[in-house]
Amino acid sequence: MNFFFAWRYFNAKKSTNAINIIAWISITAFTFGTAVLILVLSVFNGFEGLVKSLYSSFYTDLKIFPIQGKVLTLTEDQLRKIKSVKGINVVSLLVEEKALLQNGPHQSIVSLKGVDSNYQNVSGVSKNLINGRFELGNESQPMVVLGAGIENALAIQSDRNVLPILVHIPKKIKGMNLQLSENISTGAVFTSGAFSIQSDFDNKYAITNLSFVKQMLGLQKDEFTAVEISVSNIDLTEKLQKNIAELLGENYLVQTKFQQNQDLYSIMQAEKWVIYAVLCLILIIAAFNMIGTLTMLVLEKKKDISVLHALGGSNYFIQKIFLTAGVLLAIIGGIMGMLLALIMAWLQVTFKLIPLQGGSFLIDHFPVQLQLVDFLLVGVTIFVIAILASWIPSKKAANQSFTLRTD
Repeated sequence: MNFFFAWRYFNAKKSTNAINIIAWISITAFTFGTAVLILVLSVFNGFEGLVKSLYSSFYTDLKIFPIQGKVLTLTEDQLRKIKSVKGINVVSLLVEEKALLQNGPHQSIVSLKGVDSNYQNVSGVSKNLINGRFELGNESQPMVVLGAGIENALAIQSDRNVLPILVHIPKKIKGMNLQLSENISTGAVFTSGAFSIQSDFDNKYAITNLSFVKQMLGLQKDEFTAVEISVSNIDLTEKLQKNIAELLGENYLVQTKFQQNQDLYSIMQAEKWVIYAVLCLILIIAAFNMIGTLTMLVLEKKKDISVLHALGGSNYFIQKIFLTAGVLLAIIGGIMGMLLALIMAWLQVTFKLIPLQGGSFLIDHFPVQLQLVDFLLVGVTIFVIAILASWIPSKKAANQSFTLRTD
């Protein structure tokens, strides 16, 4: 019943045309605010998805670290148990340490990553080569794949370089000898290719074979710095993480892909919520227009309120009518805004209307990714703001009905 009265009050002709104008201004403001809020959240979703896909090319589903120090020990029996866990797809062993690469006068400090033959099946690095091939050689004839930034720093072309580059690396990870000359191991490697994923990786990592790095560091057969794992079902990652942690014991740390980059993902989520809070100000401004519209409507329908009260309408019923009228304004504006956001998102995805400036990005347009949760969030936000904005005028209407009864 209160919805019927609210719709009639909204749709009926008013004695003062300004009420209709302000009402449509309120609807327009809600439309604009809703569309902007959804579109901005969708752009954040697009960038977040892009960043996650880039990082997913390098980081694996699960990774095992030592709780203390840099080296973990895994026996053949432990490895066999890990591989036997149902849901584990591929297990790759690796050793990673800081190293200095030298090509004549050009030098670059890198994280040298020694990996086994399974690495291509747990990581997407080999799928992101910009030149050459993903070939790592062996202990006696090592080859290295460089990040694009490191390739530039060394002033070489990885797929055409005929001379080896020098690798300087500490012999041991566990401790440092007093004499630096005795602690540094030097080797020569040939470059086989270069990859480009994201600047964080391109400027940091060089990848070679596991045996070569272990030999330079002086590690034992069962000593590694980490184990990277791919799973057959991504939805079971947390369950598998728990199973492996229980299997290995308290001296090992097992992390998911999210936990390996927790700071990055946390910052991205925080930025999204800050932008959401700022853009909600647009809807709050629209709510002030709604307050003015409903206040004028209460004055316009003073006689109707008196009649409704005479017919037995309670103060609560009167208040619900004007609350519903306010929510109705917001819902109309919200639905129109969501439709506008859908159209704009479709146009951006299809025709790439808004480009990214600079020319140094992996994509040339703003990415847009619509998510149902954003529509639900914005819808709830509109409803809450509409209720709060309508409360004062509706309360005034209810109190006015009480006054009319006693006169």
